[in-house]
Amino acid sequence: MKALTYTRYGAPDVVEISDLPRPEAGPGEVLIRVHASAVNTADWRLRAAAFPGIMAIPGRLMFGLTRPRNTRLGSEFAGIVEAVGAQVTRFSPGDRVYGMQPNGGASAEVIAVAEDSALAPMPQALGFDEAAALPFGGLCALVFLQDFAQLSEGQHVLILGASGGVGSYAVQIAKALGAEVTGVSGPDSQSFVTGLGADRVVNYRDTALADMPGAYDLVFDTVGAARPAEAFGLLKPGGLFLPLNFGMPEIGAALKNPLRDRKIRLEVNPDRAEDLVRLTALVEAGKLRPVIHTRFPLAEARAAHALVETRHRQGSVILTMPGV
Repeated sequence: MKALTYTRYGAPDVVEISDLPRPEAGPGEVLIRVHASAVNTADWRLRAAAFPGIMAIPGRLMFGLTRPRNTRLGSEFAGIVEAVGAQVTRFSPGDRVYGMQPNGGASAEVIAVAEDSALAPMPQALGFDEAAALPFGGLCALVFLQDFAQLSEGQHVLILGASGGVGSYAVQIAKALGAEVTGVSGPDSQSFVTGLGADRVVNYRDTALADMPGAYDLVFDTVGAARPAEAFGLLKPGGLFLPLNFGMPEIGAALKNPLRDRKIRLEVNPDRAEDLVRLTALVEAGKLRPVIHTRFPLAEARAAHALVETRHRQGSVILTMPGV
């Protein structure tokens, strides 16, 4: 079977398409014929060893000091169950499913995943490419906004990177939670972010962070655009700064939380099946839609990685598998 691999860290040209043995489902595993996968920010960072901030050294220690321990790429997928292990009870052959393979390997024609991993039935109305676009950005936005920030109706949130792989879902989920949303994006994405439901959109090239309109209950930084001091200056008393990426400045700011009424919270979201079910409910209620920037065949995976690395896209970048 064809699968996306890499044997060294580096630019998109380290990405290869390899012929690998077809996996078999273990006792607690589900064998899935993948129809679509996605290339996201995490895939780019793993491929290039571009771990953010304080994760630079731990990232290398976890994933491989001089070269990747796991040579398989891809974390998001959607497809059809082909077989299940003897202990599997939640899925059957023929089920349409989507999910996360956070340790890599989702960009392949066939994958075996644990039944108790981030795996769930697809929303019924979605195609495979749309479902594959949801897990990474959708799970991150949902857990950060609803669980970590506990965003509620009537609160005002500023979303930095509102057109990206996480931000495009954060705008929709914040609106579904009843918040007033200001999105920050580049000049080419203004109408796109408005179309996602943002109440107002700010062009970061024209407006500095210090000049953003309004005072916010939450600043959700999906791209690492704001330093803690900048974010605190945008918050109302009692407000929260929630960055996806963090290093020593953010950790230092968190240590000072008891001394200020504007807080910072540092979290990493888990990938769980129950949260995928929550995403599905939002999709089926018409409150969330997949956002796809473009699609590439698996053979053009290097181009997909190069696009994601620019950090200038509107939504997800999808890889379609050959022969499906």
